[in-house]
Amino acid sequence: MTEYIVRFIAGGVIVSAFAILGDMFRPKSFAGLLGAAPSVALATLGIAVVRHGSHYAAAESWTMIYGAVALGCYSVVVCHLLMRYRLNALPATTLALTVWLAVAFGLLAGLGGAA
Repeated sequence: MTEYIVRFIAGGVIVSAFAILGDMFRPKSFAGLLGAAPSVALATLGIAVVRHGSHYAAAESWTMIYGAVALGCYSVVVCHLLMRYRLNALPATTLALTVWLAVAFGLLAGLGGAA
């Protein structure tokens, strides 16, 4: 139960800090970008360090990096499918999901979770 309370408080503080930081930049779309993923990742890593130690958190951070790289590949594929091939959103995102899975699990299998 205390983990959830710590996660709630740490996540709230970090989300608020990133939202304030994002609100200071232009365009305002940075506020949404900075308010979500980085703050949740930092809160999760903080809890992982406290509960499991730095080696576990390091492995977890590598999987987050692999997921971010896979998300970048997914985004490029979705953009190409939507703009170049004029697919609708549902088929484009469904097809690109296979790219995300292949890249994420390929990086994890090829490079592992530790530094």
